[in-house]
Amino acid sequence: MKNTSDLRVVVLGAAAGGGLPQWNCGCRNCAAARDPGSSLRPQTQSSLAVSLDGEAWAIFNASPDIRQQIQDNRALQPRRLRHSPIKSVVLTNGDIDHLAGLLVLREKQPFTVFSTGAVADVIADNPVFGVLDRGLVSKRIVAIEEPFSPLPGLEARLFAVPGKVPLFLEDGDPELEVEGEQTVGLELRADGKRVYYIPGCGALSDRLVARLEGADALFFDGTLFSDDEMIAAGVGQKTGRRMGHMPIAGEGSLKALGPLKVPRKIYVHINNTNPIWQAGPEREQVEGYGFGVGFDGMEIRL
Repeated sequence: MKNTSDLRVVVLGAAAGGGLPQWNCGCRNCAAARDPGSSLRPQTQSSLAVSLDGEAWAIFNASPDIRQQIQDNRALQPRRLRHSPIKSVVLTNGDIDHLAGLLVLREKQPFTVFSTGAVADVIADNPVFGVLDRGLVSKRIVAIEEPFSPLPGLEARLFAVPGKVPLFLEDGDPELEVEGEQTVGLELRADGKRVYYIPGCGALSDRLVARLEGADALFFDGTLFSDDEMIAAGVGQKTGRRMGHMPIAGEGSLKALGPLKVPRKIYVHINNTNPIWQAGPEREQVEGYGFGVGFDGMEIRL
């Protein structure tokens, strides 16, 4: 593969947990994604891949669909017997759709897992993750705002964003919009370029919005278009904010982030029920604010 000095960002998975179509859902979007004649293609669960040279890659969140994502992206496939271009995995929270892919990456291949201490504890407390060979897979705990390098030449920082504990750790009603180590955003810098990846965010403070201003690209939480979307669709009883995700519409992310001078603003981690998957007024509204809708295989080079 020809080397390049570009900062390459590939959307491996644009969908939220469960993917599109979700295995047990027959909503409008899921039905369309199952129809070979539809323009809506199936989408895997939330993950990005980043490279500076096209040879070594860092994965941001290990989706349960990572095997299929590797199959769909030749740059991530082995070059020889027992080889992988994947050098590191960076985790932004402890949700199943961001952790379970680590279990797929268990076949004796070296890489480094970067996470906050809180997310590292989730992994340590679940013995199933012991399948990762400790002699090959190193685990690096990163403090909030501590610079680290998931790849040579790529500087990264984890920063706190409002969120909550993973669903499987909830005990009663969890505290919402907590800023700490449970849910983080990711800042990437290389060759003067600045990229943000925030697949889960419960609220946007003025401070966080100011941080994002002037970035070269932003991949942001697009889970639900409206806060009561899942209730209205008859597929759940929780609002988006109760699940730790601020909505796009109303007093949501579109209003807060639309004015930002960021040339590439892209929604990812999009729920199967979200109407922005297909043409319509919701998609037009998003695009009118300068946002794109992420999809599996989307690539940006900076």
